[in-house]
Amino acid sequence: MAHPLLQSIWLIPCYALIGAILSALWFPGITRRTGPRPSGYLNAIMSLVTFIHASLALPAIWGQPPQEILIPWLNVAGLNLTIPIEISTLSVGAIVLVAGINLLAQTYAFGYMEMDWGWARFFSLLGLFEAGMTALVLCNSLFFSYFILEILTLATYLLVGIWFNQSLVVTGARDAFLTKRLGDLFLLMGVVALLPLSGTWNFNELAEWAQTAQVDPKVITLVGLALIAGPMGKCAQFPLHLWLDEAMEGPVPASILRNSVVVATGAWVLYKLEPVLALSPTVLATTVFIGAVSAIGGSLIAIAQIDIKRTQSYLVTAYMGLVFIAVGTQQPEAALLLVLSHALASALIIMGGGAVVWNSITQDVTMLGGLWSRRPVSGFSFLIGLAGLVAFPPFGGFWALLKICEGVWGTQSWIVGIVLLVNAFAAFGVTRVFCLLFLGESKQMAQRSPEIHYWMALPMIVMMGFTLHLPLILQALNLLPSWAEINTDLALLLIWSTITGIALSAVVYTSKSIKKPVVLPWKGLQDLLAYDFYTPNLYRSSIVFAVALVSQITSWFDKYLVDGGLNLFGALTVFSGKNLRYSTSGQSQFYMLTIVFGIALISVLLSLPFLSHVTVSLFPQNTTEIVMSVQR
Repeated sequence: MAHPLLQSIWLIPCYALIGAILSALWFPGITRRTGPRPSGYLNAIMSLVTFIHASLALPAIWGQPPQEILIPWLNVAGLNLTIPIEISTLSVGAIVLVAGINLLAQTYAFGYMEMDWGWARFFSLLGLFEAGMTALVLCNSLFFSYFILEILTLATYLLVGIWFNQSLVVTGARDAFLTKRLGDLFLLMGVVALLPLSGTWNFNELAEWAQTAQVDPKVITLVGLALIAGPMGKCAQFPLHLWLDEAMEGPVPASILRNSVVVATGAWVLYKLEPVLALSPTVLATTVFIGAVSAIGGSLIAIAQIDIKRTQSYLVTAYMGLVFIAVGTQQPEAALLLVLSHALASALIIMGGGAVVWNSITQDVTMLGGLWSRRPVSGFSFLIGLAGLVAFPPFGGFWALLKICEGVWGTQSWIVGIVLLVNAFAAFGVTRVFCLLFLGESKQMAQRSPEIHYWMALPMIVMMGFTLHLPLILQALNLLPSWAEINTDLALLLIWSTITGIALSAVVYTSKSIKKPVVLPWKGLQDLLAYDFYTPNLYRSSIVFAVALVSQITSWFDKYLVDGGLNLFGALTVFSGKNLRYSTSGQSQFYMLTIVFGIALISVLLSLPFLSHVTVSLFPQNTTEIVMSVQR
C-alpha cells in the first residue's frame, strides 16, 4: 500500500465534512451580502475532490488484497476500541459511487433550488451524508458502523425537515427519525450481545469466527434477528417502510441521494453481517420472508399511486427487498450488483420525475400528459432508467436479477417466481408513469411545462451515460459472465416478464378505449393497494395507540404524583415561612426563650424512653405515697 492516494484514503470522509462545515458557516449575515450560491459551490468542490481522489485510487487497489489501517481511539479497563479502516476494491468503488451520485445531485440542486435561500443548511447536510456514507464503507467495525448509521439517521431528519414551515415536511421528518430509531434500537441490542459471543466487532474477524462458531441456536437466532432490524429500517422494509414515502416531502435533490445510496447503507451492513446471519437458518429465512413481502408489496403499491414521488419511493422498497432476498439466500455478490444497478437507475428516474415536479403545477400523474414534445430529456431519463432498473438486457438490472435467480434455481425455485413478479410489476409501474406523463393528449396542467435548464439537464445526461455504459464497465472489469455461460431459460423468463409488464402497461395507458383512471373490478383490492395495505391505520391502532396510552399514564403520574408531591412540599414551606415571620420580633430575649424552649422539648423527647419505666403507687390512706423505681 505504498501508493500515496491509498495511504491517505482515510482523509476522504474529511473532505465532505470540511465542505459541510464551510457550507454551514454561510449564515444569514453572509448570505445577505453574497447570496446563498457560494455555500453550495464550496460543498460541490469538496465532493469533486472526493470523487477524483477515489477514482484515482481505485486502479491502484484493483486486484490487490484488502489493506487495513488501525486508528487507536480508546483503550481503558481492558476495552480496546480501535477504528479499523479497510481499503479494498469494494470500499473504494463504493466511495466512487457515493461521491459521484452526490456530486450530480448537488449539480441538480443548483437548478432545482435556484430560488431557495436555504442553501447553506441543505448543502451542508448533503456533505454530512457523504461524509457518513464514505466513512461507513471504509469502517470495518460493527460498533463504529452503528454510530455512523445514527449520524445518518439524524441527517435524514434534518434534511427531510429542511422546509420546516410546512406541516407535512415536519411530520415526514419526525416519522423518518422515529421509524429508523426503532430499528436502530434493536440493532444496538444485537451489537452489544454479539461481542460476548464472538469477542470482536471487526467484520473480517466476525467472518472468521462464524466459520467455526459453536453457539446456542436460540441465542444466535435472537442476536441475528436484532441485527437485521437495523437494516430493515434503513432499507425501508415492511413494516418499517412508511418513512421513505413521507420523506419524499423534502427536496427532490435530497431524494436522489436518499433513494439511491442512502437506503443502501442498511444493505451494506447486511452484506457485511451475512456470515454471522448464516449461523441461524431461522434468521436467513426471516430475511428472505421480509424481502419477499417488501418486494411484492412495494411493487404493487407503487402501481396504485398517483403522486409521482410516491410511485418512486415504493419501488425503492421493492428493490431493497430483493437485496434482502439475495442476502438471505447467501448471495452477497448478487446483492451488491443489484445495489449498484438500482442506485444508478433509481437516481435517473427520480431526476426525471423531479424535473416534471419542478415547473409543473401538480404532482398528480393523472392530471398531466403529452409532455414528450416539450420534455425530451426528462422523458429519455425515464426510459433509460426503466431499462437499467428492470431485467432488460444488456443493462445492469438484467444481470443482477439473473444472478439472483441462478443462485436459487436449483434449491429455492419459488424465489425465482417472486423475482419475476417483482420485475413485471416494476416494469408495469414505471411504464405507467411514463405513459401518463409523456404520452397521450396534453392536459390543462401540462400546457405550460417547458424543459428544464442546463443545471438540471447536465446531471441527468451524465447519469444516462453511466446507466447505459454500466454493462460495458462491468464487462471490462470481468464482473459479468459471458452470454454462453448464462442460464438461457432463466434469462428468457426474465426478459418475457419485462416485456409483459411494459407491453401491458403501454396498452392500458395509451389506449383510448380503456377508461382512465383504471378501476379494478374489486374495489377492496384497489383500496388495499392505494392505502398501503392499511399500514398507517395498523400503526395508529397498535404502536401509536400503545405509545399514546403509556404517554398519558406517565403524564398523569408526573403531573399528579411527582409534581403534586413537590408542589405540596413547596406549599407547606411557603405556609410555614409566612407563619414564622409573625414570631420573629428581633428581640434577643425572645430568641433566648425560644432556644430554652427548644432545649426543653428536645430533653423531654430524649427522656421518653426512661419515663416509660416510671411507676406510681396509690395507698388506701388519705395520703398518697409515690414510689418511683426504675426497673432494670
